[in-house]
Amino acid sequence: MSLRSGLKAVLFALAALTLVPVNDACAIYPEKIIRIIVPFAAGGGTDVIARTLAQEMTKDLGTPLIIENRPGAGTIIGTQAVAASDPDGYTLLMGTFANAVNPSLNAKLPYDPHKDFAAVALIARSFNIVVVNSASPIKSVADLIAVAKVDSNKLSYGTYGTGTSAHLAGELFKSMAKVNLTAVPYKGAAPAITDLLGGQIQVMFTTVASAASLIAGGQLRALAVTSERRSPAFPELPTVSESGVPGYSAESWYGLYAPAKTPAEIIGRLNESAAVAVQSEAFKRLGVNEGLVTAVGPPAELDRYLRGEEERWRNVINDARIRIE
Repeated sequence: MSLRSGLKAVLFALAALTLVPVNDACAIYPEKIIRIIVPFAAGGGTDVIARTLAQEMTKDLGTPLIIENRPGAGTIIGTQAVAASDPDGYTLLMGTFANAVNPSLNAKLPYDPHKDFAAVALIARSFNIVVVNSASPIKSVADLIAVAKVDSNKLSYGTYGTGTSAHLAGELFKSMAKVNLTAVPYKGAAPAITDLLGGQIQVMFTTVASAASLIAGGQLRALAVTSERRSPAFPELPTVSESGVPGYSAESWYGLYAPAKTPAEIIGRLNESAAVAVQSEAFKRLGVNEGLVTAVGPPAELDRYLRGEEERWRNVINDARIRIE
């Protein structure tokens, strides 16, 4: 064998060796525990959704999926942890509304929301509910607008903090209805609702999970849903759009991400598993409680959806001059 032929043989063998581990890894995936990082504290809506998803995907994949809560910095801490993880399919992120608005709220994110992540699946979309104290004279969105226009300093609404869905849904409402409402930030839904019940604030654009039992119990009055269409969970409630603010729509969402450069075969397997999981009875029950509309499609769908949400909320954030330093 000539020196040149021998060198070619060695190079071919080395190339083959470098390919085998990657292909083998995809073929036997998953073979160990998969972590889903939730960038919120345990017990919240995102955490509950992620745990139910993990439970059902565990059954399908045959390997445990566990939840790791990494709250802090408006989801940036947990999100950055995933961006810095190995792209092997064993560390995932439960992305949310925050992924779409953080690039506009924070001038210097420690990661690129597109270059550092690979979309896996849009899991579900949800809406907020416009609620007031049941003793309030405000009985409709039209009433809310009328009161706000009579006295621009009279009404305040509770949020879960700057840039949250409850906050930006209110800012979008103010902009489109051409009224003024004062945003009052809280550390979560519970203290905000406590003040709503106590009369310290007058309205909230809150989540289904935080308000459903109080609406059913007669302590809160629901005025409308923030989604584009009426919800099967609350068919009697009109949308904000049909209640006097045409074109209004604000929704939350949940999407699964992996680090960038995760092999396409692994992304595909995770996407298939997520699609199976959201059809489970457990997830359907959760959907009713949380007001979810399941929406698992191909990974590219999540990427398109995120880009659309980024653009829409960027305009709201810039117009309201909202920033988190």
